Amino acid sequence: MNAALPPGAVIGIVGGGQLGRMSAIAAARLGYRAHILTQEPDGPAAQVAAGLTIGGYDDPAALRAFASEVDVVTFEFENVSVAGLDLLASLRPVRPSGEILRLSQDRLAEKAFLTGAGVPVAPYRAVTSADEAETALAALGGAAILKTTRLGYDGRGQRRVGSPDEARAAFAALEPKPLVAEAVVDFACELSVMVARGVDGSLAVFDTVQNIHTHHILDLTLAPAPVAPAIAASAQALACRIAGALELVGLLGVEMFLAADGTLLVNEIAPRPHNSGHWTMDACPASQFEMHVRAVAGLPLPAARRHSDAVMKNLVGPEAMAGWPEIIATDGLIAHHYGKAEARPGRKLGHVNVLFPRGALPGPAGIAHALGPLGGST
Repeated sequence: MNAALPPGAVIGIVGGGQLGRMSAIAAARLGYRAHILTQEPDGPAAQVAAGLTIGGYDDPAALRAFASEVDVVTFEFENVSVAGLDLLASLRPVRPSGEILRLSQDRLAEKAFLTGAGVPVAPYRAVTSADEAETALAALGGAAILKTTRLGYDGRGQRRVGSPDEARAAFAALEPKPLVAEAVVDFACELSVMVARGVDGSLAVFDTVQNIHTHHILDLTLAPAPVAPAIAASAQALACRIAGALELVGLLGVEMFLAADGTLLVNEIAPRPHNSGHWTMDACPASQFEMHVRAVAGLPLPAARRHSDAVMKNLVGPEAMAGWPEIIATDGLIAHHYGKAEARPGRKLGHVNVLFPRGALPGPAGIAHALGPLGGST
């Protein structure tokens, strides 16, 4: 299927979290219905979707029932069954492809692909034993980050090590194995770029942004990133190169380190909407979610224009949501609630965008002031 889906068509989304929720809302704006495959009957995406299939991501019966209700399939997070996507691909177009998901689920496969595509990454070593963990530490200069190759996110599944004993202890503790050891990068900041690629190979790339983390969880995104224009353009070019090498149809988030010497190193990729792209919902005519839906549905991609500078602030855990009444009462805060029933510590429950005129993104003090009741943690 290469023709654009007509209005009224159904986009199937595997996964029921907030990214599926916001994708479903964007689909509705374009005249499409969203049908969700999820194990949460009242999860964030289910609350706004036109259709729902409850079942496991590897359950053939649920997958077939889901496919019978949709015209095209996409996914909203990586930890879904690739075998399940393979089954879906035999029944409906799947965008992005299962092959791209395979790469993004495995850090070693991802790094090998990026290196083969001429994309710079931090030095790394595969680690399958405690002895290899110790050897990798020495090869990487005596300090490294040991990570699981699968299932890690928001700081989970990784540990910094600086001695042979620490490397062995981390290898024993981290699951699932194998692991990957990455060199510790002396970086100036963390950047990311969202890029969409259509069925015709056309690209739409959003501005490079800076990401600031707290306790390994994204806290703030600054759009545009306060870096030299040449660095921002190089980051966009890297994202476009990766999208082309993958033959992506859909949306891709590319996370990078800007090293202290000015070098860009790609950390990881995410073939879906991404937390660091939430600023686009209010600062761009077409958000990352609209671009995702357009690409998946075969629609033309508009330019990824930014009409305002923006700051995105995540709302994490019960302490952040305790201030929700004050947040929605504060002028200038554009609040987005994810509809999650349980406010667990460390859980992303919503976000807030603040807009500024183009070219007027303030410094830390100005950002804290603009965030009002949320400004204390910047």
